[in-house]
Amino acid sequence: MDSYPEQYLEGLRLFNEEEFFEAHEILEELWQETLGDERKFYQGLIQAAVALFHFGNQNYGGARKVYGTSSKYLERYGEFYGGIPLGQFLQDFKFCFQELLDSPEACPTHIVLRDERIPKIPLPVGTGE
Repeated sequence: MDSYPEQYLEGLRLFNEEEFFEAHEILEELWQETLGDERKFYQGLIQAAVALFHFGNQNYGGARKVYGTSSKYLERYGEFYGGIPLGQFLQDFKFCFQELLDSPEACPTHIVLRDERIPKIPLPVGTGE
């Protein structure tokens, strides 16, 4: 990835503002236009936003499932991809979901999405942010 599409940067900005549904929508537009290796990367980011959206709405089954697929898509890209520290993001993403992942209950009523655990994605260097 040599340059960053506007939709990508806007999707990351929305993600960091915890506007997960909107981030998913704009990244999905980019994903639909993309061919090649970056397509699965965008799909992983889309699913990360969807997983957090579900978690925040207490759709725990959906959150767990989409967390898993998102992680699998993104892990294949290594520590740094798309101008972001992807390895660090994946660690933070897992930390955010750890209580939910560890819970044996399908619908744990004692678990909530904690603001202080929601991961952020640093915008790529040189984008003016």
